[in-house]
Amino acid sequence: MAYDLEQFCADTRAVLQSGDTLPANLTRIGAKLAELLANPAFVATAFAEDTPPGQRLLHHDQATDFHVLAHVQRGGKSGTPHSHGTSWAIYGNARGFTDMTEWRRVNPEVEAQAVLEEAARYRLETGRTHAYLPHVIHSTAHPEKAWVIRVTGTDLDHLPRFRFHPQRDKIVTPSAQAS
Repeated sequence: MAYDLEQFCADTRAVLQSGDTLPANLTRIGAKLAELLANPAFVATAFAEDTPPGQRLLHHDQATDFHVLAHVQRGGKSGTPHSHGTSWAIYGNARGFTDMTEWRRVNPEVEAQAVLEEAARYRLETGRTHAYLPHVIHSTAHPEKAWVIRVTGTDLDHLPRFRFHPQRDKIVTPSAQAS
């Protein structure tokens, strides 16, 4: 039998309750998410060709509070840098790709204006996953339509999170910083 959402959720709950470190747990959950994304029946159940852009909750685990969300990202969409606050998140592409950028803040957090510089840039292809620890600032870009599964440690709508504000914050390149 192919690996399905029910088994993924049971495995994720067991991993989160294992007592291992968060980085180790996220590595294990990311591998399980990649296994789930390799199941064409799961992808077909989670997404239809005509599913409109947006997100939909596939599962909320009452015991550990993790959420599994299906996102349809329209082509040409780019997000601003943000973090998930005290929550972790794992992104996985079911179809298409996501261009990810990780950012680091180069000025003290006590300053109102955030100054960010690029720390890493990579592409999540179909079937690939990547985990983000709490407070990691990142942004997503979808040059083409993409179907994404995102697993989060809690409901992100109820957490204070970092959000990049272009009118106040700024991005610098390492060469611009040296000037």
